[in-house]
Amino acid sequence: MKKLFLLSAMALSLSFGAGAQSHCCHDGGHCYDDRYGRRLVWSEEFDKDGKPDPKVWNFENGFVRNHEDQWYQPDNARISDGRLIIEARNIKSEKRRNPRFDSSKPEKWPNKKFIDYTSSCLITRDNFDFQYGTVEVRAKIPTAGGAWPAIWLLGNGPWPENGEIDMMEYYRINGVPHILANACWGSDTPYNAVWDSAKIPFSHFTEKDPDWASKFHIWRMDWDEKAIKLYLDGELLNEIPLSDTVNGKIGKGSNAMKNRKYLLVNLAIGGDNGGKIDDSAFPMPYEIDYIRVYQ
Repeated sequence: MKKLFLLSAMALSLSFGAGAQSHCCHDGGHCYDDRYGRRLVWSEEFDKDGKPDPKVWNFENGFVRNHEDQWYQPDNARISDGRLIIEARNIKSEKRRNPRFDSSKPEKWPNKKFIDYTSSCLITRDNFDFQYGTVEVRAKIPTAGGAWPAIWLLGNGPWPENGEIDMMEYYRINGVPHILANACWGSDTPYNAVWDSAKIPFSHFTEKDPDWASKFHIWRMDWDEKAIKLYLDGELLNEIPLSDTVNGKIGKGSNAMKNRKYLLVNLAIGGDNGGKIDDSAFPMPYEIDYIRVYQ
């Protein structure tokens, strides 16, 4: 079993909110990883069954972004057998009303009368953020119709000037499944991001391994003052020079990738990119074995 140990205070580029703890898994030498030449300074090993640790994770609630079909709520996330499980559910038969529905306004997203699907989005904002390092996530993602799982990071402040890094997204482009590795920052126009996106057809992975979707895989980000490198199972998917990630006029020329970032993991359903939802695929689990940050 993986174990959690506390790190002593260190002069590292980390920030922890009130009550949060820096964790180090230590089952035979994980505190220092020769692969990266860095020390493990924070991790979530998901060893304790039950709800995610409220000292580490916050939750989004409701219909949040991208016209997605799921209602975010904490109840869809649990820890079991050493894994975080985010389970999307089809609740159409419950006829559950949207508590934020306003009958005086048009019935369209997010002012939907009923909630058809539920899921969870977990974030470390206000509890843990960091600047530069290596992030490693071992996960098994859902790939059915409508699935839009993600591992990503954001800085504090308005989007996109705060900078977004997508270590992993899976969704359909013109009906074709893809895995994406992206980053974005601000332009001269409000809410109009500049994107550096790698869009790899899912067939690139399944042609090598037809059972790819049934297995756990390792997503990794190496982030320093010069570049962001995004990997999947050791294969470099995208390299983004920080010389490119400069905000436009709204961000006053600041660099969107030289600020602190917090982590997000979520399973969205449908919306702008998830594609046609396969109702036979529910309940739909997204499983995460661990999340580790090295510096």
